[in-house]
Amino acid sequence: MAGGHSSSAIRGTRVGSGPMGEQDHGHQAERIAVEYWDAHGNSVIKHYAAEIPEDEIPEIVDHPKSGLPAGRDKSDPPAPEKLQAYKSHLEYVKERRTDEEADELLEDALNKLREKRGE
Repeated sequence: MAGGHSSSAIRGTRVGSGPMGEQDHGHQAERIAVEYWDAHGNSVIKHYAAEIPEDEIPEIVDHPKSGLPAGRDKSDPPAPEKLQAYKSHLEYVKERRTDEEADELLEDALNKLREKRGE
């Protein structure tokens, strides 16, 4: 191979082989840009169709990088939602059983253990 070119390399394109402008892939619809800010001051711009009414444009969106809610008012962004702490296994069990039921189950388990040991 002279010049170090691979035989599988693309060396050029055929005239008319791809789109060259708007006429080939359609016209872009009119749109509006709306800027949102999160509690950390980060902004994100979302685009919407120009024909939709103002009341259909969301007031709050999730910021794609911070994950925080972002609003349209820079001076008063929405507050982050409080995250609910994870529950322990014991907390889930206490939701399903009362203290009396738990005491009864514990007593039954201890009695079975005592019988098994011969006490």
